[in-house]
Amino acid sequence: MSQNIEIEYKNLLTETEFNFLLSYFKLEAGHFKKQVNHYFDTPSFTLKDSGSALRIREKDHEFELTLKQPAQQGLLETNQILTDAQKKEALTTGKLPEGEVKDTVSSFIHDSEQLQYFGSLTTMRAEFKYKEGLLVLDHSFYLNTEDFELEYEVTDASEGLQIFFNLLTDLNIPVRHTDNKIKRFYAKKYPLL
Repeated sequence: MSQNIEIEYKNLLTETEFNFLLSYFKLEAGHFKKQVNHYFDTPSFTLKDSGSALRIREKDHEFELTLKQPAQQGLLETNQILTDAQKKEALTTGKLPEGEVKDTVSSFIHDSEQLQYFGSLTTMRAEFKYKEGLLVLDHSFYLNTEDFELEYEVTDASEGLQIFFNLLTDLNIPVRHTDNKIKRFYAKKYPLL
């Protein structure tokens, strides 16, 4: 189990902008790795309503359970490695394995509520160091939708924001309001939420 503060900036891209960035940063198919996010909440979206998100990420045959919660700056991530059997049980029953993630989630939801698996989002991701952070190019697929995104993960919020905006400006990419992946997933699955 581990905890860390996540500070990242996001910008949705057009397919043309995404392809331009592939060329600009000299990225090829081999730079991209597949990851699948499986999303959970209660039927009444208790976690979403508190600004939190719960997922299991599959990457390189490993499974990581992550709870993201609002923090003073960025998001507090609590992570826990799962076995394949624990992942399968969570997907089929909504039951989480013992640990800090389950304990924290239990403090959000009422005893009468149960977690439910809502679906998955698959991303082809390339990431590399850029100035003071990690630059990420994502091509995601979910609910008959695909989108393209640029992320910049940093430790210093103000410096990271300036670097990110400078990059977008230098490359003539408009700044776009960009929700995180789980919000985009839920907005597509439940447009009236």
